[in-house]
Amino acid sequence: MRSGRWVLVVWLIIGALAAGQRHYYAKFDGSCADFATIGITLVSGPLNYIGLNPTASCKVPQPSK
Repeated sequence: MRSGRWVLVVWLIIGALAAGQRHYYAKFDGSCADFATIGITLVSGPLNYIGLNPTASCKVPQPSK
């Protein structure tokens, strides 16, 4: 069980590095789509380096006029 935790930690670190190399942190403006794209990239981890390029889009309801 202990080795599984380390694999998860390394997996997430690799995902964080991939998000950094794609400049997602620098372009982050707090939007739903940016937050989701960073999250998906973190979770997909090493798969980013074999061609996976996850992105997300969000539709947030606008206030009525």
